[in-house]
Amino acid sequence: VIPASQLVFFTCIWITLMSNACAAGEIKKPHQRCFSSVKPTRKQEARMRKDDSAKVWPLKYKQLLHVEDQNSAVRPGFGGSPVGIDVQVESIDSISEVNMDFTMTFYLRHYWKDERLAFPSKTNKSMTFDHRLIRKIWVPDIFFVHSKRSFIHDTTVENIMLCVHPDGNVLFNVRITVTAMCFMDFSRFPLDTQNCSLELESYAYNEEDLMLYWKHGNKSLNTDQHISLSQFFIEEFGSSSGFVFYSSTGWYNRLFINFVLRRHIFFFVLPSYFPAVLMVMLSWVSFWIDQRAVPARVSLGITMVLTMSTILSGVCASMPQVSYVKAVDVYLWVSSLFVFLSVLEYAAVNYLTTVKTEKISGMYSIDAAQAMAFDGCYHDSTTDTDQTSFSLHSEEDSMQERCTGNLSTDSPPIKRRKSLGGQVGRIILESNHVIDTYSRILFLIVYITFNLFYWSIYV
Repeated sequence: VIPASQLVFFTCIWITLMSNACAAGEIKKPHQRCFSSVKPTRKQEARMRKDDSAKVWPLKYKQLLHVEDQNSAVRPGFGGSPVGIDVQVESIDSISEVNMDFTMTFYLRHYWKDERLAFPSKTNKSMTFDHRLIRKIWVPDIFFVHSKRSFIHDTTVENIMLCVHPDGNVLFNVRITVTAMCFMDFSRFPLDTQNCSLELESYAYNEEDLMLYWKHGNKSLNTDQHISLSQFFIEEFGSSSGFVFYSSTGWYNRLFINFVLRRHIFFFVLPSYFPAVLMVMLSWVSFWIDQRAVPARVSLGITMVLTMSTILSGVCASMPQVSYVKAVDVYLWVSSLFVFLSVLEYAAVNYLTTVKTEKISGMYSIDAAQAMAFDGCYHDSTTDTDQTSFSLHSEEDSMQERCTGNLSTDSPPIKRRKSLGGQVGRIILESNHVIDTYSRILFLIVYITFNLFYWSIYV
């Protein structure tokens, strides 16, 4: 039997605990009512919805696009699914004549319809994804014909965008840099115009399986206005399409990005043409130098020839090794020929001077022997030649001192012969300058004529 005192004690404790619990419950209820009475703002509601959608978005797009259910290796539809293409050219980075290639950066956009990616939408808004979804769906296998190197930009992430519309239309955009071959003709270099093209084609699907076409016709190719090159004018950008046949797989659609480049001629005037003209004109300086200054004229001619050789080697080093003659080769080789002819001109002048001088000396020595047989006096041919070349009067005085007897009666024929020999010697010595005089005029006229023909043909 429980004593009455203990029963009263437990009863008091129970009443105290119950009263405290009721008091705590009454305190919490007003707080709940106050908290529920404060409504969240619109920004808070939008933020809460955004957080909730971010949590369920991975599951939502997989369910909407049925990504897990489809096979990415199988193309959508059959019977030549059309894939539209358009291009936005960002820049032409470089043109290499030595490697015969060009580097271009552009945005490549693909348009096609994949009904497997269709999803219901009340607002008819598209969904945009990055590169992570590309591996899970089918995309066209476009490659670049005659390309040497190509890559997709990946800073800060891969520059790929995928946009899916509710009806299954897909836009696939990628930023690419491609280095491709350009078959150049340098027969008119550096006055040439080059036609280059970038060719796009499906690698695995022929025209029966996949049809490539320009999405917006002639407006499918767009370029930035600030595109410029240091050595070329960009005269034209255009797009075209065609077919190519492979014996093993059949016909394929091929799209072309065509552009025409015209070279800046002034880029090559200073390093090539102007030095060549200057060397030719400097070689003509030898025509004004005295013919007796052999070291001056020979050293000037050889220096000009070596300089032209240096210019030719420098131009050839910056050009591809082609088997045909270029326009710049024609100009430089003809200029080198003019420089070489100026050296040969002095060689001819020097040779003719030596030969004719020897002939005059021989003619004069025969006249002296005849005179000795005629009047019995000895005549020094060397002394007589020197005197004849400078003064006929001094020659007569020396002959009077050497000869006696009948010199006064028999000397007139000898005087006439010596006088004639001296005049011929002076004419021959003066005629050597006539060759230089004609060369001054003839070289200039011929070189100007060559330039007129050259620039009229190649420009």
